[in-house]
Amino acid sequence: MSAVNTDYSTMVRRCLLTFKPFRIFVAGIGFFSLCFLMTSLVGQFSAKRPGDTPFTMRAEVLGGPESRGVLRKISDMLEVIMKRMDTLSKLGNTTTDSHRLDELSSALDRIQPIGLVERIQAIAQNMSDMAVRVEQILQRSMANNRVKDGTTGQCEVPKDPHYPDCPSKVDWMRARWTSDPCYAFYGVDGSDCSFLIYLSEVEWFCPPLTWRNQTTTPTHKPFPKRQLAFRSDIEALLEQVGTGKESLSFMKRRMRRLAAQWASAARRLDDSLRSQWREQKRILVHVGFLTEESGDVFSPKVLKGGPLGEMVQWADILTALHVLGHNLKISVSLKELQGFLGVPPGRGSCPLTGPLPFDLIYTDYHGLQQMRQHMGLSLRKHKCHIRVIDTFGTEPAYNHEDYATLHGYRTNWGYWNLNCRQYMTMFPHTPDNSFMGFVAEELNGTERLSIQRNKVDSMAVVYGKEASMWKLQGKERFLAILHRYMDIHGTVYYETQRPPEVPAFVKNHGLLPQQELQQLLRKAKLFIGFGFPYEGPAPLEAIANGCIFLQPKFKPSHSSLNHEFFRGKPTSRQVSSQHPYAEQYIGRPHVITVDFNNSQEFESAIRDILRTKVEPYLPYEYTCEGMLERVHAYIQNQEFCAPEAPFPSANASSSWPGSPPSPFVLLPNSSALAWASNISTPPSWPPLSALRLLASLEGQSCIDACQSAGLICEPAFYRFINIKEAFSGLEVQCEGVEAEINHIFPAFSVESSECGLQKDRLLFSCAGANTKYHRLCPCRDYRKGQVALCRDCL
Repeated sequence: MSAVNTDYSTMVRRCLLTFKPFRIFVAGIGFFSLCFLMTSLVGQFSAKRPGDTPFTMRAEVLGGPESRGVLRKISDMLEVIMKRMDTLSKLGNTTTDSHRLDELSSALDRIQPIGLVERIQAIAQNMSDMAVRVEQILQRSMANNRVKDGTTGQCEVPKDPHYPDCPSKVDWMRARWTSDPCYAFYGVDGSDCSFLIYLSEVEWFCPPLTWRNQTTTPTHKPFPKRQLAFRSDIEALLEQVGTGKESLSFMKRRMRRLAAQWASAARRLDDSLRSQWREQKRILVHVGFLTEESGDVFSPKVLKGGPLGEMVQWADILTALHVLGHNLKISVSLKELQGFLGVPPGRGSCPLTGPLPFDLIYTDYHGLQQMRQHMGLSLRKHKCHIRVIDTFGTEPAYNHEDYATLHGYRTNWGYWNLNCRQYMTMFPHTPDNSFMGFVAEELNGTERLSIQRNKVDSMAVVYGKEASMWKLQGKERFLAILHRYMDIHGTVYYETQRPPEVPAFVKNHGLLPQQELQQLLRKAKLFIGFGFPYEGPAPLEAIANGCIFLQPKFKPSHSSLNHEFFRGKPTSRQVSSQHPYAEQYIGRPHVITVDFNNSQEFESAIRDILRTKVEPYLPYEYTCEGMLERVHAYIQNQEFCAPEAPFPSANASSSWPGSPPSPFVLLPNSSALAWASNISTPPSWPPLSALRLLASLEGQSCIDACQSAGLICEPAFYRFINIKEAFSGLEVQCEGVEAEINHIFPAFSVESSECGLQKDRLLFSCAGANTKYHRLCPCRDYRKGQVALCRDCL
């Protein structure tokens, strides 16, 4: 055993022939301890949650007088070690190797290296106590500086019935205030006083603190109102759009190409509205689908024939807002969005740093999701300012989160609990949404005359720039029929080494720039669709250039219930053809819709097209002036932030004439009711003079019921017909009238004499039908060529 001890002693002496490695080791312990302390302190300012690291967990359970004693022992031990190392250092220059080893051995005996490991472990185990004590000292110090009345820790959580959530919010802040750096940004330091200041002055869950100097709370003056002035120059807009993405370059090329038409349309609209006060709005446009965070899947496809409809619409929206004279900011990145809104640093848990600096925000579903992640509670407060550009539309049953979840309408989109008129569509799919639209190029007289002279009756162009669109099953059959009568041209993108799979008799021009495509359409007689893409801008552009659009009829109609493309979209709309707007609002002779699976019907349509002469046609609502008119009307009149007064008020209903009293009168030679002209009308846009109340058939939606009467369903009028007097005005016998949360209501059943009113205004819906009920439908008239606006809406 003694031999073993001698060998061990010799080994230690050789290993420690110099003191430097051991000193470095001990210095490392000290450095580790310092890092450990700094790591714990950084938790004061970082976004780590309590419990994210072992140190923080330890800090929650350790502490007390015994920890301070351990810290003193650790400090004494480190001091002894460092003194021994200094002694060894001096020996290195004044003694022989033998004497140095003897001294080192004696020093090691005194230091007791066998117990050193346990002491190091004690350091690691108890260092968190030091961190938590220092953290508590810092918190108390910061709290002392913040509390204006000089007290420390005297902030009691108020129990105010007007602020019932205050205690629970304080408890939440105690446990989670480090979960987001934005709380520290607003001055939260872990003390109850800082929690109450934040919850009363930044959020609204606690009452104002009496000892706080309220003058320190910033007061924001309302932004001054300014008169609107239309613009004709778009150079400033082009600079704002920026560069760096092919999608932005595409949009800017479109803006330049249509600039003269926009300027001319603005002058005409300005002349017609000259006597009206028009307020300039501060507007943010955040194009969410073009941000890198959403994947920006469109930009790489711009030069490869990918879908451009969304970019066409966004380019036209930006131009319309600019030409109308509004103060515009444009965002195509998350960083720009955060900067424009005033989002505090962190993860989006806190409100904005000031009032919303915009009157309106135009975005899409991607942008809406990004705002929810970064605006925190501010999104709930300011969502009435948002307008969502929504290609296919969102129906109320899908928009109402709780209702959608309970009744099977929940999708990947929808469920935002907006007023459904805040969704703005590319086509007037459903009156529940607002129709934003886009524009197609208008022709002057010379161009129209040139088209009529140069049309080639035997020339057809296929609607489909992507090779995948040519893989429609059965296309060879109807293309072979078409080829017997006409030469077929395509504009399919392809790479040189991989030509697209199109029939040999098709002359493919490849993907054409917009101006060259326009020239091709001006020569062609026919523009034919394969059934996809749905509802794009190209058919309207073809019709505007003198083409007849031939499209397939869908049997059965496509919808989210039976077709993969629409599955998950927040609408139950039945799509009867590739382009329902062209079928319903334009129709023959410009649009012909047939069953492509019926060869005889298809061939007959081709022969009719060859015999038919058409002139270029563009619906007014897709002209620059039509879009400016519509967007201007929405901006000046749609208001979703001001709370609506309950209707009817007791005073109003008591003054209604008749027995029983009613604000409605029966129109002559009609089954519809109108608002009585001798009754004062509450503020409303559209004006109540446009209202026509009628009952649908059983199983019929209000969209169809109003269309059958030559009218448009107007959801803004639902609040005025959602009253029991509407049933009596229509001479409906009700055993009782109950309010219910149901997107079919207000409605009645003749068989059971049941009558129901709508209990939740977010569920007022023109869409939806039930075979059991007749629905009460608020309809209105509309301007010729402008279904979005009534005759008196401007």
